[in-house]
Order: sequence, then structure tokens, then C-alpha cells
Amino acid sequence: MTPEKNFALTEEEKNSLLERFIRYCKVNTRSSDESSTFPSTPEQWDLLKLLKAELDEMGLEKVDLDGNGYLFASMKATPGSESAPAIGYLGHVDTYPGTSGANVNPQVIRDYDGTTVRISEDPFIEITEDDSPVLPKLKGHTLITTDGKTLLGGDDKAGIAAIMEMIDFFRRNPEIPHGPVKIGFTPDEETGRGTQHFDVAKFGAKAAYTVDGSLLGEIETETFCGDSAVVTVTGYDIHPGLAKGKMKSAVRAAADFISRLPGDKLPETTEKRESYLHPIAFGGEVGQVQVKFIIRGFSVSDLLEREGDIKRAAADTEKDWPGVKFDVEIIKGYRNMKEVLDTYPKIVNLAKEAVKKAGLEPFEGSIRGGTDGSQLSFMGLPTPNVFNGSLCFHGVKEHISLEWLAKSCETIRHLTRLWADQKDIR
Repeated sequence: MTPEKNFALTEEEKNSLLERFIRYCKVNTRSSDESSTFPSTPEQWDLLKLLKAELDEMGLEKVDLDGNGYLFASMKATPGSESAPAIGYLGHVDTYPGTSGANVNPQVIRDYDGTTVRISEDPFIEITEDDSPVLPKLKGHTLITTDGKTLLGGDDKAGIAAIMEMIDFFRRNPEIPHGPVKIGFTPDEETGRGTQHFDVAKFGAKAAYTVDGSLLGEIETETFCGDSAVVTVTGYDIHPGLAKGKMKSAVRAAADFISRLPGDKLPETTEKRESYLHPIAFGGEVGQVQVKFIIRGFSVSDLLEREGDIKRAAADTEKDWPGVKFDVEIIKGYRNMKEVLDTYPKIVNLAKEAVKKAGLEPFEGSIRGGTDGSQLSFMGLPTPNVFNGSLCFHGVKEHISLEWLAKSCETIRHLTRLWADQKDIR
């Protein structure tokens, strides 16, 4: 067996990883919350087809891109490791709908000095330590940033790049034992629909890891529980010249309703394990308005409290606006994957061991959000989340350290090797 110290990426491999990451980032895969198609945007197919061609070129088996935009592939076990459980690695091709992903122009800063990074002069945009508290720790690293006009796409093209480099490593080193490995690249994680058509049986893994985290050494084992809500406000419209005593403005009533929501239970006023409600869209006319929410909490009881806040604000506003009707619809989403992962400690412990073998200190984290692993864990595929090094994702200040991304790749190399010695996932 190749000594484990050789699992660290060489300079040549780091350069390959950087080129691969930038290549993927330049493909516009912005998803859409408003689309009814699946994938939600046609551009996601561009990266999926590129990845399929690369997987075919690397000689993987059962490379299949289905009609819903799920790209699956298999890496055959090495001789003697066929009985090891099949594990999977997952990444999503889409990027956040709220920030442009068109014409991404990554900027590479070699030997970064650890201070404020100016990424654009017009408009003037800097990444400061307030934006990214770990910046001083990245001194001497190769930093990849945006040009201030788009997001970068590290969420989750960094994870995809790490997975692809991991595959290539084992292809080039066939003497290193590994069990059956399943690869999955999926659409529309950012819209919350990433697992809508995911076929767990077809994927074929017993356990999996999304490579979609952030901080160096972190294994995320807990997510928010997530629901959504739609509040429909129905008024009465009439010609404004005839409106006195008759018009019932849903627009004004809805605005009043939003002002009554608890100000200390919003995303911008909460942190750590605090729950929140978040009005994300407002649209309509005088006769009818819809307000859309996402609701997040680490426990179902937290969700119910925030949903109660919405219902109370709606009922109170309705009382003060005679003739205007409020209807609240709660839509169940995903649940905290910790409930499932706690029953499979080996899956998490091996990930921690892999982090240690990469020379890092592992720690468990909780995501103030969700991943495809949240849904997949409850669909029979326990799936914690592994760091990929991305920082400030979803915005124009997104950036990543090549060294952190390389450590992510090294970690999943070790993790793949560790699973070769296992007989089951418990």
C-alpha cells in the first residue's frame, strides 16, 4: 500500500485541482426558485454533461446522466476489498439563485498576505476580517476570489472538484485498496429540491458524504429542520376613484402583517442554535398578496414556535383590517439529520479519523441551513457533510483557499481508504 503520507496533494495535483475548480466555476449553473422545470435551469445541464465526459474519460463504470439531471457513476472496488460497504460522495452542480453566476471571473492571489482583499475598484468591494474571520489564518495560501460581480461557486463546485481529484488519485494509484465507491452529482440543492427525484436504490451506496461544508476540519452532523409557509392575504379591489369605504388593500394589510413579525427571530438577528422565520418573497396586487417564508430551527418544537409567530401575526392583523382575510399554509420540508446519524456513529467517526490523518483537528458542526444529506438521511442513505473550504458563499465576497480545498480532497482520499477495511456501516 502507498504510505498514507502520500495522500497529501503534490504541487502538481494542487495545480490540477485549481484548474479543475476554476473550470467548473466558469460554467453558469445558477438555479431558480421560480422555475417549475427540473432541473430548474437549463444551464445546469452544461456542467453535468462536462462532468459526465470527465467521468467517462477516467474510466468509471455505470456513468449515467438521467432525464432529471442526476449524474451517477461507480468506482469498482480493488481486489480483496469487494466486501466493503459501498460509500458515496455527493456534490451539487447548481449555485445560489440570489446572486449572478454568469461570466464568473475567478481571481487567483498567490502567497496571500493575510490582510484585507480588494476584489473590485468599481464598485469598491473588499473582503475584510469582519466578512471572513479566518483570513489571517490563510496567510501564505493561494486565495481564489470573485471579481465582485458574481458569486464564485465554491458551494458546491469546490466539493465537486475535490471529489473528481479524489477519483483521479485512485485511478492513478490502483495499488491503494478501496471498496465500492459511488459518485453522485445533483441539481437544484439550492432550491431545496435536490433530492426530489433522487433514487437511493439506484445510487447504490450504504452511506454517503456531501462535500459541501466550509471550515477546515469540520464534519457537519446536524442541520436545521426546515419548513416553509405561504401567507395569502385577500382583500377587495375597486377603481380608486370609487374606493372610499369599499377598497380593502391586501398590499397595505400584508405590509402591516410583516411589520408585526418578531424582530428578534429573523436571520439577521439570530445566530448559532437560534431559530428564525424569514420572509423571502412578497408579491401581488391590491386584491391579493402572497408572502412566502422559510422557517428554520434545530428542533421541531423550534419550528412550531416560529410557525406560531406567523399565525399569531396573521390573526392579529386580520382583526385590525376588517374585510381582509389571511390564510396561512405551512409546508413541511426537511428535518435535522442528527436524528439519523446518531444511529450510525461509524459513518461520522471514520470521517473524523480521515480528518486526523490529513493532519487536522476534526470537529463536529451544526449547519444553520440544510444540505441534500438532510433529506437523504431520512430516505435511507445516512449522509453527513464534509468541509470543502469555501467561505462567504452565496455572495460576491465568496472566496476559498486552495490549501483548504486540497485538505478537503486529502480527507476524502483517507476516508475512501478507511472504508476499505470495514464490513458494514454500523
